[in-house]
Amino acid sequence: MPLKQMSLDLPTDLVEVGRVVSAYGVRGWIKVQPYSADAEALLSVRKWWLRAPVPPNKAGDLATAPAQLLTVVKSRPHSATVVAQFQGFDDRDLAEKLKAHTVWISRAEFPSVDEDEHYWVDLIGCLLYGDHNGQSVLVGQVANVFDNGAHAVLEVHLGFLNDQAQFISQLDAKQRPVVELVPFVEAYINEVDQSKKTILSSWPFTAN
Repeated sequence: MPLKQMSLDLPTDLVEVGRVVSAYGVRGWIKVQPYSADAEALLSVRKWWLRAPVPPNKAGDLATAPAQLLTVVKSRPHSATVVAQFQGFDDRDLAEKLKAHTVWISRAEFPSVDEDEHYWVDLIGCLLYGDHNGQSVLVGQVANVFDNGAHAVLEVHLGFLNDQAQFISQLDAKQRPVVELVPFVEAYINEVDQSKKTILSSWPFTAN
């Protein structure tokens, strides 16, 4: 069964949430490695968009790569992964063809969460403010979020805002962003404002 091309109807709010690592079993199931420890979207949303792997020399073309819309019939947690079966997929050979595809879901279809809960994808791009001698100062911008086994951790690129309010990353001697890891825990995080893309914290900031 060929994968259905649906690029013309591609939602503008697609979020990459995982990657197909292998087929699972012999009945057309796949195994997905979620990018977040919270895989609720993968378990709740029934319309997944899949994109084929992009060669390293064409990595910048990912945003325009064709996407295929598939309907999830069943999904469930499996250890640290999610296993799922698509409509029309009933044998392992079909599932094998999806290996290494990335999985995308419309942000509008994510399940709602409590006011004090946040999807990791919504934290990426936020400006993090910390504490310096009792004053709230910009630490940097959240570039990634990961789980260290105990709690979520913000990977923050240090930097500043220029006159146009654009964030400029601080670079090291090898021209790489300077990174600080900030625990995303109640002891440090005071407020997350998704509309303003800001995170207020008590994280101690030392000016360089």
